[in-house]
Amino acid sequence: MQKIVNVLALSSAVVSLAVVSGGAYVFINKDAIVDNVKSQVQDAVLGGLGGGGLGGSLPTGATDLSPQTNPSDAPQQATAPDAPVSPF
Repeated sequence: MQKIVNVLALSSAVVSLAVVSGGAYVFINKDAIVDNVKSQVQDAVLGGLGGGGLGGSLPTGATDLSPQTNPSDAPQQATAPDAPVSPF
């Protein structure tokens, strides 16, 4: 029984040391970690220097909102039926 308690105490100490040392590492290097994550996010969004991650340009929606320049290209309106048909 004593051996089981000793193994549990030793494993608890190992886990506690791992948690404390991991927390200390993150606390000491938090600035470097934050800067690294920022640069990775910027590279993912901008795609490097040329903006290649998004195809080089951002969509503006201007073509969706601009008026039709050629009236013949405008969609034709459907004509209404002559008279409604009643089933009764």
